[in-house]
Amino acid sequence: MPKAAASTKCKTEPQPKFPSSLPTWADDTELVGLVFELEPTTSTSLYSQYTIGLHAWFLDQVRQLNPELSAYLHDGESEKPFNISALSGQLLASGRQLQLEAKQIYRWHVNALSPRVLQFLKQWLTELPQILDLRDAPLQIKQVSIAHPSATYAQLLQLSPEKPSNVNFSFVSPTSFRRKGHHFPLPVPVNLFHSYLRRWNDFSGMPIEPEPFLDWIDEGVIIHQHHLESMKVAAGKRGSVTGFTGVMSCGLSKPALANSEFTQLFYALARLAPYCGTGHKTTFGLGQTRLDWVEPEVSSPIQVLTNLLGERIDELTALFTAQRKRTGGDRTDKIASTWATILARREMGESLQVISQDLEMPYATVKTYVKLARRMLRTLTL
Repeated sequence: MPKAAASTKCKTEPQPKFPSSLPTWADDTELVGLVFELEPTTSTSLYSQYTIGLHAWFLDQVRQLNPELSAYLHDGESEKPFNISALSGQLLASGRQLQLEAKQIYRWHVNALSPRVLQFLKQWLTELPQILDLRDAPLQIKQVSIAHPSATYAQLLQLSPEKPSNVNFSFVSPTSFRRKGHHFPLPVPVNLFHSYLRRWNDFSGMPIEPEPFLDWIDEGVIIHQHHLESMKVAAGKRGSVTGFTGVMSCGLSKPALANSEFTQLFYALARLAPYCGTGHKTTFGLGQTRLDWVEPEVSSPIQVLTNLLGERIDELTALFTAQRKRTGGDRTDKIASTWATILARREMGESLQVISQDLEMPYATVKTYVKLARRMLRTLTL
């Protein structure tokens, strides 16, 4: 009998352990960047605005483990203590959708900017699901590792270089700012460092008066070289964004270096950039930033597809806004943007069900809006 029992035991398949190793960090950590290695279970198509699905999946993971944090991330202050990237890897254009290839590895970044989010991540990694369920494109989570080292805000402040040096920023996903109610697709130093300072003031516990520092930035930061490309992208849940990608190198003038406190903060905020991203809509994949010189790629089929959707949303928004103003429609801008987003995504082949889920709107409402948008478009083209 003991032999039979031993034989039975040998035939039992061992339960897979995942993950085999977990990233760790000190308890006082305030910042960390994680990268997930993902593998599609089969080759499958993916809709062009899939970053909304990544955003929703991550927040649902938060909700399951920490409803209080989930509510804060949904409804809290305007500066969010996390951001995510789009997928990087062998993404191909297939008609008006994207194609994920089986047995290919795709990478996805999640960055945390506050101890509350770090505490969630530490717990979450011990209970991580094996599958990232991105609608009809399930991705197996193969590995998680640290992309940006664990740090505190005080450590960023203490790491100033011994000698003044230039800082290289690579904007690896479309990046944009808001200025006077419009998108502003240029990395002007004041906009750049205002973006980082807002996060610093919200999460570091060492707030800085913005106006004197930003005046100093405006006077003292010199752009030495850049290689930038603008594009129109659909980002977030509604509307489009005019953004840019590319690289920029900047440094400080000699008069600016005389202010040692602001010089120290300049370098600290530059080191913060890879963690917090640049500009707005960083929780939907925009503004991913690196501190090295990464030459932008020649426009890929994916960029062309993304640009196509963004331009179509922008075009339809302008048409619908003008028509509603002529007919005295109320809530003109919001409705026009919503109609344009729904119709453009439907034209790209996305289902109304997916669109309604992404926009968190009832299916019947989305169906009505697309009918109204098409009717108005026919009227305008007659």
